[in-house]
Amino acid sequence: MRLIKLVPDNTNIRFVAVRKIAFTVTLILSILAVGLVFARGLNFGVDFMGGVAIEERFATPPQIDRVRATIERLGVGEPAIQQFGDPTLVSIRLPVPEGDSGATDRLVERVKSALATEFPGATFSNYSTVSGKVSDELVTNGILAVVLAIVGIAIFSWFRYEWQFGVSTAVAIVHDVLMTLGFFALFRDQFAFDLTIVAAVLTIIGYSINDKMVIDDRIRENMRKFRKMEMRELIDLSVNETLPRTVMTSLTILLALTALLVFGGHVLRGFTAAMILGVIVGTYSSIYVSSSLLITLGLKPGAPVGEGTVRESVPQKTSR
Repeated sequence: MRLIKLVPDNTNIRFVAVRKIAFTVTLILSILAVGLVFARGLNFGVDFMGGVAIEERFATPPQIDRVRATIERLGVGEPAIQQFGDPTLVSIRLPVPEGDSGATDRLVERVKSALATEFPGATFSNYSTVSGKVSDELVTNGILAVVLAIVGIAIFSWFRYEWQFGVSTAVAIVHDVLMTLGFFALFRDQFAFDLTIVAAVLTIIGYSINDKMVIDDRIRENMRKFRKMEMRELIDLSVNETLPRTVMTSLTILLALTALLVFGGHVLRGFTAAMILGVIVGTYSSIYVSSSLLITLGLKPGAPVGEGTVRESVPQKTSR
């Protein structure tokens, strides 16, 4: 039985030939992503903003102004109301009430009762609460986790290979993170940015570095084998050799994430959307950004790259 191959054998795609175009596109997209974050901002969830987040499902799409007026009559503070994808599902964020530990439960019951009276058929989904102090700590810890992950991976690549690998890896991962932030700024009305998304960003970083390490290892091996090969040809050779593995891994993950997006429900929509975007941009950056950037950074073939690989006597090769 012959298996279907997504990538033909002995591909000879010239990835490096379009590196200037790829760098330009990457720079433009990164600038746009940063601009979107500053212009539109992120729709921070209750994890980062603090307060009580209540989810209510209505029989038919409600009028947001009517929902807001219903809650304002309760005198429990200024509500922040948003619809996420499903027009019948509404998220209501309110300040944390003062008082004993049961104050939040009483607030939620009042909101539930008022909405059920005003909107027949409305049902309560769930609620969560985070204090302002805790939310500030979560913001700090979330940013710190992402920054430390990027720095740690760059340092690891530097010591495992050469400094050029560390810099190119860090640039590619920063690009992946910026693309994710830009996506959530662009679609802030559909997705909230909470701790689940931070987990998705860290997972994207892990996926991206895994793909980049596979390509970097192959580049290192080929640098030792083909000491007189031009760096452009060597990188093209390395990326083409790992292309079947990259395509198969990315496609498999995307299939699983698509199923999760369709059947995972509202709670996982943001996480799944971030992961799908991360797989796509991570694959792009590992092929077109990280690898090709090594040439710009001045990496030369034949240089000692890392340790732990036995040098083999292999006939030198100057072309594919």
